[in-house]
Amino acid sequence: ERKRLEDQFRQSQKMEAVGRLAGGIAHDFNNLLGVILGYTELAGNRLAAEHPARTKLDQVRKAAERAAALTGQLLAFSRKQVLVPEVLDLSEVVADLSTMLHRVIGEDIELVTLVRGPVGLVRADRGQIGQAILNLAVNARDAMPDGGKLVMEVANVDLAADEENRPAGLKAGPHVMLSVSDTGTGMRAEVLGQIFEPFFTTKGQGQGTGLGLSMVYGFVQQSGGNVTVRSEVGRGTTFELYLPRLAEDVRPTPAAPRAAGAVGGAETVLLVEDAGSLREMISEILTGHGYRLLQADSAVRALSIAATHVGPIELLLTDVVMPGLSGAELAQRLRETRPDTRVLFMSGYTDDVMIRRGMVSEDAALIQKPFDSATLLGKIRETLGRDR
Repeated sequence: ERKRLEDQFRQSQKMEAVGRLAGGIAHDFNNLLGVILGYTELAGNRLAAEHPARTKLDQVRKAAERAAALTGQLLAFSRKQVLVPEVLDLSEVVADLSTMLHRVIGEDIELVTLVRGPVGLVRADRGQIGQAILNLAVNARDAMPDGGKLVMEVANVDLAADEENRPAGLKAGPHVMLSVSDTGTGMRAEVLGQIFEPFFTTKGQGQGTGLGLSMVYGFVQQSGGNVTVRSEVGRGTTFELYLPRLAEDVRPTPAAPRAAGAVGGAETVLLVEDAGSLREMISEILTGHGYRLLQADSAVRALSIAATHVGPIELLLTDVVMPGLSGAELAQRLRETRPDTRVLFMSGYTDDVMIRRGMVSEDAALIQKPFDSATLLGKIRETLGRDR
């Protein structure tokens, strides 16, 4: 028992260290990719439809989008991604994905979904839980090259108070469990000890990034739960995702309305971003769509500009993590003198402290880096139109 606990402690330390490295790298890459995507789009918009360079720019954009997807997986592993939690029924999420899962796994694999009695609600990011299920299904498919059975089960579980009778890393109490089981080739013990590490893969060259399971691990941990895995060579694998179950009187979150499209405006926007090239790119998008712009490379500089500016500042568009004051602290101070100013946060990630403080909530408007101009402009109009 002592050796088991020591092994778990060493593994958690290693995963935490790798996660910190991955999160820092992904944050910096998101800023760089934002510049690439933004200027690619701006350059393409100035070329005629038949210009030969448009095809080349389109390839640059697609490559940057693939890179952005990879950094998103790194952020998921490091638990520093921006989540938009909703109140969800996991049985409904699985049912909604069933058609897609049938296409992904192929006709030679039988898909079975089981819901054990009435299932409670959880608080999680709808897109991320869907991506986690898809990643597990793809791995299960690859483990069953000659066909087999994939079983997805959702059930309420009440975890025991004593540690011996509950999965490692989980707190006692009510949870919802999502189990994904296959009848595939299974894994050896030495492989099981590494499967959640980023870039670890048993697939051949060019057949996977090794980030799928690390993304699942990071997302579930960031949502307050944990993941367990059991496997035996020749007898398949079972992943179990545990998320805290909410009180019975909580209701599911209704679907959010779509943001407006690429519409400009005439309001004054205070843009705060410490990455100079990214700030210049955003500035070009906003001024090109009619906004009056004030710019700052730090929160301190932004407060100085706001103090001397004559006239309203309708929107503060600010990065979250900056040297000195954070974006959240800047917003709080600015609202003391300009209570009518709306706030839209930008972030390549948000650290655990910000998450615990509730910055990413239904009350905060936030846009995930990297973004294109249509997404940015739509989110600005949505934020300016919100009721205070």
